[in-house]
Amino acid sequence: MKSLFIITGTSKGIGEALLQLLSNNNENTIISISRSQSNISLSNVTHFEIDLGSFDQLVQHLDKIFLKDDFEKVVLINNAGWIGEINHFGKLSHKSISDIYKINTVAPAILMNEYFRHYADLKSIKIIINISSGAAEKVIDGWSGYSSTKASLNMLSKIAQAEADQAGNGIKVFAVSPGVVDTEMQKNIRSAPNSGFSNLEKFKNLKKQNNLSSPKEAAEKILQVISDYQKFESVLLDVRKI
Repeated sequence: MKSLFIITGTSKGIGEALLQLLSNNNENTIISISRSQSNISLSNVTHFEIDLGSFDQLVQHLDKIFLKDDFEKVVLINNAGWIGEINHFGKLSHKSISDIYKINTVAPAILMNEYFRHYADLKSIKIIINISSGAAEKVIDGWSGYSSTKASLNMLSKIAQAEADQAGNGIKVFAVSPGVVDTEMQKNIRSAPNSGFSNLEKFKNLKKQNNLSSPKEAAEKILQVISDYQKFESVLLDVRKI
């Protein structure tokens, strides 16, 4: 099946694992997006070096990202995300507050909007996967930015699905929580200040006790959602329950 996959945050973690798994199939055309250069040089992968926190950078590349061709499946995976500055209100920088909303909420919304604009009338399998988090439904001190941006992403996903259903365009939208994955984000969490994050020891112990899943395991679960998309009725999915 000739497929197009547009994936953000491909330089490391889950995004890199998705890129590696999908690029093994030569029928997949992959648009890879990350803030840093890509080390992968493959004929079926086109990489764009874009800072998703920059509105201008992102919108300048949209026509190059959303390819028009005779694809049987078109998938957008909004994987890029940032834990942001971990600390209590009163100690956060104004820039970090602005940046986390740009990266975790604004950029995915722009990409979803453009996906609908380009592919709503396409007669093919159409799927949007937004990488969410269980933190979207939890009150975690120090994570005001991360939890609220992921909660916003969940609602964006629900509304996008409701609009797709109303329009009858066949687009399926999912907000997928990948569980606790051994990524760079987890390193950032473990380096948070004690005074700004009361759950610090819990996350340090998750690493010590080998309770983190690998990026490849998380990526395989996400690809399972894409493969079995018809059997999932809920927009919000947790890979640990699949």
